[in-house]
Amino acid sequence: MSSTATPLPPTLERMVQRFKRASSNKLRYEQLITIAQKLPSFPEDQKIPDNKVPGCVSQVYVIADLDENGKVQFQGESDSQLTKGLTAFLIMGMNGLTPTEIAQLQPDFIQETGLQASLTPSRANGFFNIFQTLKKKAVTCDPNLNSEGSGI
Repeated sequence: MSSTATPLPPTLERMVQRFKRASSNKLRYEQLITIAQKLPSFPEDQKIPDNKVPGCVSQVYVIADLDENGKVQFQGESDSQLTKGLTAFLIMGMNGLTPTEIAQLQPDFIQETGLQASLTPSRANGFFNIFQTLKKKAVTCDPNLNSEGSGI
């Protein structure tokens, strides 16, 4: 179980534990590359400034929509396989949550993955920026959260 103040959603908890168990930085990189390949193709027409993650050295784009059950479904893309893997990690862990659940997530789980130690400072910062952008995109999917202010 994660040591975050608020328990992580099950899928995100499993992702954190999977990376935490990796015995080396090389294995973490390999896991990132593997999950990067699982991301569906990103719509070319969505590669616009509004969907670009700020503060990333790589080009990273993310979009979010609500499904018929009110759950957020993300899509993402990056021009770097490693950054695409970081994006995939977050998308796989956060897809299917409600905007409220996503708005309540804190980034402390990122440290638990062990990825921080194996990333350059700019990539570690990019990972955090991707997380923050996904949170913002999720909040904009819910007009109630968006109008009340989410503190993000």
